[in-house]
Amino acid sequence: MTEATRFNRPARLLHWTMAALILAMLLIGVAMVTSLADYRALVALHRPLGILILLLAGLRLANRWRHAPPPLPAELPGWQRRAAHGSHILLYGLMLALPLVGWAMLSAARYPVILAGPLVLPPILPQDAMVYAILRRLHTVLAYGLFGVILAHLGVALLHALIRRDEVFASMAPWRSRRKEPTVGA
Repeated sequence: MTEATRFNRPARLLHWTMAALILAMLLIGVAMVTSLADYRALVALHRPLGILILLLAGLRLANRWRHAPPPLPAELPGWQRRAAHGSHILLYGLMLALPLVGWAMLSAARYPVILAGPLVLPPILPQDAMVYAILRRLHTVLAYGLFGVILAHLGVALLHALIRRDEVFASMAPWRSRRKEPTVGA
């Protein structure tokens, strides 16, 4: 596999870093709604991680605009190409929307978004209890949506890696493919 058929190193690093962070965020979110004892500690972790994911998603999007992803296999049907494109738009949209909705939700409730120590983000909406309630529900719905899209993404990645055995999974894998090239005349 050549570098032209792989995502560039920053894209791979951002992908796997964000995968771990988003998985952690989803688990923290579930724990927040099920554990009153640890709620404050979980929220204190959830808020800055959300902003970090927002920043990394912006970097990732900028990298993708500068460096086109490797082409999909030519034999992939058109509907699968469209589904891949659409699912990536949905993933990027959710990676940007969830933290922004969370920040807006907290702003509407006048809860500070504390990043670390005295570093606090400014509110992005005026205080409004009704807006807070709507955004809180939207944040939950978007989180479930992200979880579903991630499961589909994982399923398709495994399909490419284990069944189709094409180069789609290897293009984003953090390791280099060790496939042996067929020898001519053998």
